[in-house]
Amino acid sequence: MSQYPALRLRRTRAAAWSRRMHAETVLTPADLIWPMFVTEGEEEEPIAALPGVSRWGLKGIVAQAREARALGIPCVALFPNTPAALRSEDGREALNSDNLMCRAIREIKNAVPEVGILTDVALDPYTSHGHDGIVDDNGYVLNDDTAALLTDQALVQAEAGSDIVAPSDMMDGRIGLIRTALEANGHHNVQIMAYAAKYASGFYGPFRDAVGSRGLLKGDKKTYQMDPANAEEALREVALDIAEGADSVMVKPGLPYLDIILRVKNAFEVPVFAYQVSGEYAMIEAAAAAGAGDRETLVMETLMAFKRAGCSGVLTYHAPLAARLMGA
Repeated sequence: MSQYPALRLRRTRAAAWSRRMHAETVLTPADLIWPMFVTEGEEEEPIAALPGVSRWGLKGIVAQAREARALGIPCVALFPNTPAALRSEDGREALNSDNLMCRAIREIKNAVPEVGILTDVALDPYTSHGHDGIVDDNGYVLNDDTAALLTDQALVQAEAGSDIVAPSDMMDGRIGLIRTALEANGHHNVQIMAYAAKYASGFYGPFRDAVGSRGLLKGDKKTYQMDPANAEEALREVALDIAEGADSVMVKPGLPYLDIILRVKNAFEVPVFAYQVSGEYAMIEAAAAAGAGDRETLVMETLMAFKRAGCSGVLTYHAPLAARLMGA
């Protein structure tokens, strides 16, 4: 290998054109999925815990999807803020084919059919206790009873027009059940993006505010979401979901788990996505507001980190900002 001064690694970094030419990782708007919150009514509802992010009524959510198309963002992810009166112990509103989520899917598909729609398959936006499934008298989430409901929920979303169903609940066996149901009902091209390695994290707080479940949650989710101490277990979770029919897998949260993303990509060579979750977004916004860092630089650097670790794409609330920066 050449030595200094014959080898000067700074040569290729000396000019902007050369830095672009030698870039090992490329980030484009097509790498982004934009999470959006939908609510009843027509008014925009800013979310205090997520500065710059709002809940949108159906007309507003369609306008956001049109903006995604204009920015070159290929897919939006929908999360409903279900009215309190429709939440129940068993989350049955999730199975209503005319619920808020399904109406939002249909509105977007009718107006902007070329934008993909990813939908959350979980019961926490619909339960009165804030958990992702059915709980017993001891507060334990019942795996098989929950998985059966999630299968029906995924089918309802697919029939409404969802392109990607994304089970975020972490119940065992639900991917296989959902894949079987989709195939049996003719939804052969509906993708499953499995939240395969979803950790019991402290970074979810603002999201729970956004979907109205924070004050409802009784206890925690550590009996079904993963222990942050575990990495080998994540590989087992991913292997199971792939074997059961997942088309892609997700690691959540994002930045604290870059090592998991890299290990999953190297082990399985499947499409891996990261969710840059609400707490990560809020920290960047807080740092920028405090003058501790430049917002645009922080956003682009973190997104590049996901791509460098092996992500095919990233769910991020900064998607519209990042897309504009890439188009500048």
